[in-house]
Amino acid sequence: MRWSTLVLAILILLLQYPLWFGKGGWYRVWDMDRQVAAQRDVNQKLEQRNAALDAEVRDLKSGYDAIEERARYELGLVKEGEVFVQVPQKQP
Repeated sequence: MRWSTLVLAILILLLQYPLWFGKGGWYRVWDMDRQVAAQRDVNQKLEQRNAALDAEVRDLKSGYDAIEERARYELGLVKEGEVFVQVPQKQP
């Protein structure tokens, strides 16, 4: 009776191993779910960045206001007839 119980217990363990650790087992499914969740987070951040860049491109294509703003702040350009005044800031 003891041998048959031991043999059945070992057989059950051998049948359970592929379910938990084999190809397509619970452990691999859990690991894949974790990887998919991480990739979704990365994709969401990239989609937000792409949306911001797309909005900026559309803004630059649609009118001169955005182009003028960039020229003023990034390049320091001044329109004809304007006077450029620079106020120095105190250094600590």
